[in-house]
Amino acid sequence: MKKTIIACVFLLTTISTYAQFNTVPSGDNKRASVSEGIGITQVTINYSRPGVRNREGHIWGEVVHKGYANLGFGTSKAAPWRAGANENTTVTFSTDVMVNGQPLAAGTYGFFVAYDPNESTLIFSKNASSWGSFYYDPNEDVLRIKVKPVATDKSVEWLKYEFIDETPTSATVALEWEKLMIPFKIDVDLVKTQIASFRKELRGTSGFAWQSWDAAASFCAQHNTNLPEALLWADSATSISTGGSLSFQAWSTKSAILDSLGRHEEAITVMKKALPFGSLNDLYFYARQLAHLKQGKEAFDIFKLNYDKHPDEFLTNAGMARGYSAIGDYKKALGYAQKSRAQAPDLPNKDRLDKMIKTLQEGKDIN
Repeated sequence: MKKTIIACVFLLTTISTYAQFNTVPSGDNKRASVSEGIGITQVTINYSRPGVRNREGHIWGEVVHKGYANLGFGTSKAAPWRAGANENTTVTFSTDVMVNGQPLAAGTYGFFVAYDPNESTLIFSKNASSWGSFYYDPNEDVLRIKVKPVATDKSVEWLKYEFIDETPTSATVALEWEKLMIPFKIDVDLVKTQIASFRKELRGTSGFAWQSWDAAASFCAQHNTNLPEALLWADSATSISTGGSLSFQAWSTKSAILDSLGRHEEAITVMKKALPFGSLNDLYFYARQLAHLKQGKEAFDIFKLNYDKHPDEFLTNAGMARGYSAIGDYKKALGYAQKSRAQAPDLPNKDRLDKMIKTLQEGKDIN
């Protein structure tokens, strides 16, 4: 009897002790976290995973109560489901997002579901630190959206969240348990969030390197957005203080922005500043771009400049072939293409030069 009493006291003490720690599993529900980047936005869901445990057919509408219910504990008399087990399920967005087309600011939210087989209500709440939904208060709701649950063929034993239907700027979050999925879609404004991030980061240690200013300016040039500010960033990228005054990349980015702003003569002048700093590859691919844009004379001049700096090399011979082709002199282009073919370092380049030679022999432009 004495041993039994001691064992009971030990058990009660152990339970009481465990109750003080959040690191101890509750009810064998698995703790989980899932996170994914959408653009530069990080979305993280922390939750606990209840199991079906031989309750097939009794989860939705029973274990997960329908709508709102008085749970008999806490302050809420009409509580939704906690969308998991144990503590609040939380969803964290590192930037502002759109959820099913509705705006939601960056932050961490308690996530609740008022289940209905026809149309469930998903709730993002300012209360992200409570245990379950016992203290749910509708006045703390930040966003509510309506979604239709989707029946699935395959049963999911342990509740889970996963990201599906991803694109560069969106993803669908799917809550899955037993044979039901509750989805909601997250969209981000990649350009807006990226530019906001640039503004913040350039005020810190990133602002001491020309590469950071150039990356920000180049992003805007590529997306044809925020160009006046991008030009200021390009000025910083090409300045002596950041170390980019001798960078082909930084000057060419500035030229591209000026061109997009309609300041074409200035763009040409700035590009001329870039040329002395260009590597063999820089000049070759810049000239190729000009040839692709049907600016044959300009392309030839850059190919020739590159050849003069790096005479009789594989890539500059190929460049001269393209340069002469761009101005319609296929005979001279063929001679340089054949020289380049003899210098080709590997089979893919040999094959590429063979195609160029064949095209020139047919009297056609290779650009």
